[in-house]
Amino acid sequence: MLSQLLNLNLFAFLLIFTRVGMAFSLMPGFGSQQVPLPARLSLALLVSFLLTPVLLPVLPTEPSATSVLFLLLVSEILIGGFLGIIPRIFLGALQTAGTLMAMLASMANAFVMDPVSEQQSAVFSTFLSTVAITLIFVTNSHHVMLAAVVDSYGVFVPAEGAAVADMSDYIAHRVADSFRIGVQISSPLIVAGLAYYVGLGIMGRLMPQLPVFFFGMPVQIAMQFSLFMISLSSMMLVFMRYFVDGLAQFTALPGG
Repeated sequence: MLSQLLNLNLFAFLLIFTRVGMAFSLMPGFGSQQVPLPARLSLALLVSFLLTPVLLPVLPTEPSATSVLFLLLVSEILIGGFLGIIPRIFLGALQTAGTLMAMLASMANAFVMDPVSEQQSAVFSTFLSTVAITLIFVTNSHHVMLAAVVDSYGVFVPAEGAAVADMSDYIAHRVADSFRIGVQISSPLIVAGLAYYVGLGIMGRLMPQLPVFFFGMPVQIAMQFSLFMISLSSMMLVFMRYFVDGLAQFTALPGG
């Protein structure tokens, strides 16, 4: 009897670790390459260990067939990957906004390494992503990511498998929403940039001798940077609301 109980708990732990570990490997902040691999692995193991007695009643029993066990693990990997990629899609809104801002500020070719997206990004995108990940952990919004993983067992029951079609449809809609939010966040600079371009074009037609390129670019960069500093707090408030509300759909928190 004791051996059966130990085997059951070990199976439950490994099943939970499959979903939690996959989610942690993709979540922004938790899965960052800047965090040492032993630290990430230790955190995923600790969370899985704490969740095992809580989630044990909703987990299936250990299957006797190896093929069933393999399909169950693949399903958990897909669900964990889905839960980990959703926050990254939300952060993609800032990548869109930063790219648009950099283009309007004549800094589209100024790339630096973004530690959040782990790729070369525009200066504005890198700054926005760094501020966003800092706010997520400072305001304890990362708890919503953890709650989404825990409460996902009520939405994605392990014995029922992964709803691949529904997850694909949800991801497609969230990518579209992320692009829309990114455009909305950068809208102050878009409006100002378009108005500046129109005014600069009119000035160039009225004064053909004016060196528009040498005159316009410094003014454009200064104007966009000033507007960016003024609008930054509002931009981040919009993003944080979007980030928390999006993840709350998977949780039992208010609004979820």
